[in-house]
Amino acid sequence: MVCENRCISEVPAPDYALTREDLVFDRDTDPSSVERCFDKSICKRFGRSVAIRELDSGSCNACEIELNNMSNQFYDAGRFGIKVVASPRHADALLVTGPMCVNMSEACRRTFDATPEPKLVIASGSCAISGGMFVKGDVIGEGVKDSMDVAMYIPGCPPEPDRVIRSLIKALRMRH
Repeated sequence: MVCENRCISEVPAPDYALTREDLVFDRDTDPSSVERCFDKSICKRFGRSVAIRELDSGSCNACEIELNNMSNQFYDAGRFGIKVVASPRHADALLVTGPMCVNMSEACRRTFDATPEPKLVIASGSCAISGGMFVKGDVIGEGVKDSMDVAMYIPGCPPEPDRVIRSLIKALRMRH
């Protein structure tokens, strides 16, 4: 949505970043174009598919609604080899949403520990990246980076399903 008076304009943010610093820009500087991928050894592990366990660390549920849409007939992430699994024991990656609330930290740590190595942690959404609008609340630090070693950041509030799918395909060099 773009306002005629340029009060509200679309932000040309990259689809994803491998560091938080790659997502920082101002009015005078365009966001860095992110075409970097994980190194080949990580990408080789996944090949044509990745199993994701969605981990809500205290979000408002907007990200979860969009992530659930990845499985509908319109987006159909499964055709690209992206599947959401119910158990962390079956997951290759944890896709974390929310700002990491104090009350959720123990459950998130247990989920992280239950995920087999090698594993990726993906911070999805503004709250997971920086704490979002909850940063002054009962949270641990600024986003999930203070609780887990994050390998990838997907911006948005909430990030659209196509952005999440596109980001995973690009960053993991998935062949489809």
